Amino acid sequence: MATDVKVPTLGESITEATVDQWLKAVGDTVALDEPIASLETDKVSVEVPSPIAGTLAEILFKEGDTVAVGAVLARVGEGGETAAPAKAVADAATNPAGPAETPLPRGDEHAPEADKPGAASDAAMRLSPAVRRAVLEHHVDPSAIKGSGRDGRLTKDDVIAAAKEKDTNTPAKAGAQTEAKASPASQSDWTPASAGERREERVKMTRMRQTIATRLKEAQNTAALLTTFNDVDMSAVIDARAKYKDLFEKKHGIRLGFMGFFVKAVALAAKDVPSVNARIEGEEVVYHDYLDVSVAVSAPKGLVVPVVRDADKMSFAEIEKAIAAFGKKAKDGALTAEDMKGGTFTISNGGVFGSLLSTPIINPPQSAVLGMHRIEDRAVVRDGQVVVRPMMYLALSYDHRLIDGREAVTFLVRVKEAIEDPTRLLIDL
Repeated sequence: MATDVKVPTLGESITEATVDQWLKAVGDTVALDEPIASLETDKVSVEVPSPIAGTLAEILFKEGDTVAVGAVLARVGEGGETAAPAKAVADAATNPAGPAETPLPRGDEHAPEADKPGAASDAAMRLSPAVRRAVLEHHVDPSAIKGSGRDGRLTKDDVIAAAKEKDTNTPAKAGAQTEAKASPASQSDWTPASAGERREERVKMTRMRQTIATRLKEAQNTAALLTTFNDVDMSAVIDARAKYKDLFEKKHGIRLGFMGFFVKAVALAAKDVPSVNARIEGEEVVYHDYLDVSVAVSAPKGLVVPVVRDADKMSFAEIEKAIAAFGKKAKDGALTAEDMKGGTFTISNGGVFGSLLSTPIINPPQSAVLGMHRIEDRAVVRDGQVVVRPMMYLALSYDHRLIDGREAVTFLVRVKEAIEDPTRLLIDL
């Protein structure tokens, strides 16, 4: 008798999701609690585990379908039990229509899958539509790439990194030869465009990207957004990290990064300017006596903002451990709706991608966001002398309906003072 696999509860106010990827095909053996499908919600990706050990007997939805919480996604039978009618659905699920139907360049396309040299594991080779498109676009062999996702699955970033490495290691003069020696699948699917020919590709936005777009536009339409800037001399923080990083890592098992300093600085500044850590609700202003920091981290499907709760009460080590754990979960696609819930203030670090300056957008219903940027040596004047210092631009975007310009500038100056003199963080100045 087959057991139903249902869409699990996905979090507060989330009633439906999109089938992102089937991790197993009909007839595959599954273990108890082994993920068989990945769902995408407005906020996170969620893997659906098998409720029993057995064989995937039936798949009821295709990749890209919308499913409600509680709906039956699939059925798992005991032993070798399968459901023949599910074969067509399974084929459609694992080979969705559109660009994803294109065969992947894996060497001998006529050889059986199990016989192909260098074939990766089943989990790693079940590619999402986005990864499939990236593989075809960059003409790389997915079986030769080590996946960084959960269970070794490939992500789009893995494919792009492999393509860049291939380009780096391939002499420019060999370009024509490489094009000529492309696999049969590559040649048939990506025929070189003739002179003057231009092509387009239409890709449906993911549920998460649609939600991000809606919320950002909502913030622009609702809040009175304004951004104030300052720069900060990072010398003291850099010196402190260089002096204590080895001892810190030895004691706490985690690297001492920059984010801990900025979270601490924000917590200190918010005491002087509480409106920055508040929100508008109807005709009332809600102030918080706690600081829950939404820290923007990069995930395979976009920027996500898990929340470090009670950050104002945490030590440097606790902050760094929490952020590192969120970063790993984001990379693995393992963040939950609970991880993203709440947040009273956001810190976004565009500097890790090389950004010099930006105007971040607030994350509703929050009223402010601090943008960090890259550190670079610049000439500045100190005590009448021109010297070179490692400088970073800071940007505070805020809702002018709640936060006055004087308050915003004061807050940013307090952050600057704490970063340039970290002793303030210890004696609460």
